[in-house]
Amino acid sequence: MRLFGIETEYGITRDDLEEVDPVVESMELVRAHLTASFERRWDYAGEDPHEDARGFRVSGLAQDKEEDEFAKLDAHRPFSFHEMKSDLVLPNGARFYNDHTHPEYSTPECRRLKDLVAQDRAGERIVQRAADRRNRSLGGEYVQLYKNNTDFHGHSYGCHDNYLALRSIPFPQLTAGLLPFLVSRQVIAGAGKVGIEAQESGVVPGQFQLSQRADFMETDLSVDTMHNRPILNTRDEPHADPKKYRRLHLIIGDANMCEYATALKVGTTQLVLDLIERGAAPSLELEQPVMAVKQLSRDIDLKAVVRRQNGQTITALEIQEQYYRAAERTLAGLDEESDWVLNEWGETLRLLAQDRQRLVGKLDWVTKLWLLETFMREERIGWDDPWLASLDLAYHNVHPARGLYLGLEADGKAWRMTTEADVELALSVGPSDTRGGLRGLCIRRFPEHIRSMQWERIQFTGGLMPRTLEMGDLFEPADVRACAERFETADSPLDALKAWNERKDTGS
Repeated sequence: MRLFGIETEYGITRDDLEEVDPVVESMELVRAHLTASFERRWDYAGEDPHEDARGFRVSGLAQDKEEDEFAKLDAHRPFSFHEMKSDLVLPNGARFYNDHTHPEYSTPECRRLKDLVAQDRAGERIVQRAADRRNRSLGGEYVQLYKNNTDFHGHSYGCHDNYLALRSIPFPQLTAGLLPFLVSRQVIAGAGKVGIEAQESGVVPGQFQLSQRADFMETDLSVDTMHNRPILNTRDEPHADPKKYRRLHLIIGDANMCEYATALKVGTTQLVLDLIERGAAPSLELEQPVMAVKQLSRDIDLKAVVRRQNGQTITALEIQEQYYRAAERTLAGLDEESDWVLNEWGETLRLLAQDRQRLVGKLDWVTKLWLLETFMREERIGWDDPWLASLDLAYHNVHPARGLYLGLEADGKAWRMTTEADVELALSVGPSDTRGGLRGLCIRRFPEHIRSMQWERIQFTGGLMPRTLEMGDLFEPADVRACAERFETADSPLDALKAWNERKDTGS
């Protein structure tokens, strides 16, 4: 049962201001997307960040204190909490909202990698087009947005990848199988970064590393996300039937510009989950995973070794190679997409070891390093030159005329999984085989009838009682399409619900 999605936190700034209030700027950006007044639809009742997947509920989080401080600071603002969030559900089934200090875009749930990449790229277009409208209201090109995880206004932003997993898999089994893979995944999925940074200190220049998030990893496992950041987040918000499923919420990933890196990051992680489900993941437990994340990130030659619990040492490429070999033995021939991931995974590991220049335009850290080294040779500067930090940031600018990566892509120097037509379609339509697409369909057809929404349900107005479309177990493509057909052809959402419920009752 494959289902995945990506949440991206965008860095935002204003070129015309000495000091930027990211809360206001993020809210104004999200609202610039609207063509009508904001209506509150998202229901937060089903969200509880204190539930831990290890089987308990924490009484408090490190981030709770920060949220309380935010509330005090926001008390003077002339808008409510919900107005500030400006939480929008879009016609493609995605969410676009102000996560207090940054705009955030969450893709709809996807089953296929091409859909996920298209929806992720649609997010870039949505935030940039909102910035264009905001800039027109300001009378200049002031608002800049970056798909980037390094420091903005004292905050480190993230890119979270999410996966539907079976509740029947014991959590310790997930932990043992995933941690070594996630520690080493940065050789494929790292966005590249100039300098070294920590949670409470500024950037120290002078070194290039693979990953932006590695500097901020502080523990192996934790339910926290804003402080004490974990390699494997244990928040238990399944957004599905909690008896059957859990949602694996990973906060260790970088925000990728390269479509290839995005597809391979999610595709390989899904295959590792398949391995764990089958009891076929390699046993590679590391002695100190947090230290290993940082060590491996800071070695661009990919020669650094980290210690395993059995006393042996291993490199990041060797870890990835063992996972790849296990997946090849166990999952080859499973389906066309799995075979594509296996083929590209193996080839990427080979090129990283032998000829990584052939991965320019495919992997972000390789592409960024190539750009910066080319610039350094031409300008005769070193890694400690502040010019490089500016170029690092410009790589992630989502403005098509300012972003260095987007410039490479426009010149045909970046690998594409999607076409422009794919991305434009993803702006308005979600995947037809997931509940994400169904959510978007309801937004397009019956916006005035929607009372509230969550990931797993939609509540409609009408009649004496609210009517609800439950999607906590709606994952089979045939069922999703059958439900969508009712909502596509019905005159009202209540008619669609009646027809859908009858279909479920009769099984036809």
